[in-house]
Amino acid sequence: MAQVTMLKMDGSEAGSIELKDDIFGIEVNAYAVHAVVKNYLANQRQGTQSAKTRGDVRGGGRKPFRQKGTGRGRQGSSTSPNHIGGGVVFAPKPRDYRYSLPKKLRRLAMKSALSSKVEDKEIIILDTLKFDVPRTKDMLKVLESIKAAKKALIVTDIKDENVIRSAANIPGVKTTMVGEMNVYDIVNYTSFIITRDAVNRIEEVYS
Repeated sequence: MAQVTMLKMDGSEAGSIELKDDIFGIEVNAYAVHAVVKNYLANQRQGTQSAKTRGDVRGGGRKPFRQKGTGRGRQGSSTSPNHIGGGVVFAPKPRDYRYSLPKKLRRLAMKSALSSKVEDKEIIILDTLKFDVPRTKDMLKVLESIKAAKKALIVTDIKDENVIRSAANIPGVKTTMVGEMNVYDIVNYTSFIITRDAVNRIEEVYS
């Protein structure tokens, strides 16, 4: 099992914690991570784009000009794509981009993303993360003390409004819970900040 040093909110050490190898120490599967990230981004698409084809635009009831004698290329309709105001070739239409992936692949991608953070030494485990009142200044002080990167993902085991609101106005910082975190956020943010309780929760869910 990997031994990772835990930190207090002031940046001082608070002992160490052992991370399970079958969750935080597996060989990173790049294909699984890529597949799940691609799936996540596809599922975020609204799919509301729309343009008119030649059958949707107004006009086209008569031939624009006679077939012969004008010196121009023959044309049968003003709705043709090569006319101003004509339709669009292969016009995009509203569609659903969502698709699903096997559960085993999604679990493998999550474990790979978590393992990559440990391997790259981008994981920061806090003994606890609590605020009496929501205050951005206090969160900034914690992030500076633990030497977090500008892009940081903060993971807690349960919803904590004081933590969420303290980080809400800090650019590049996002908060989430164990039950809502996703592979895209883990690989997208440089620092992976997680509480000891959240680590225990992850090991319960993914063991």
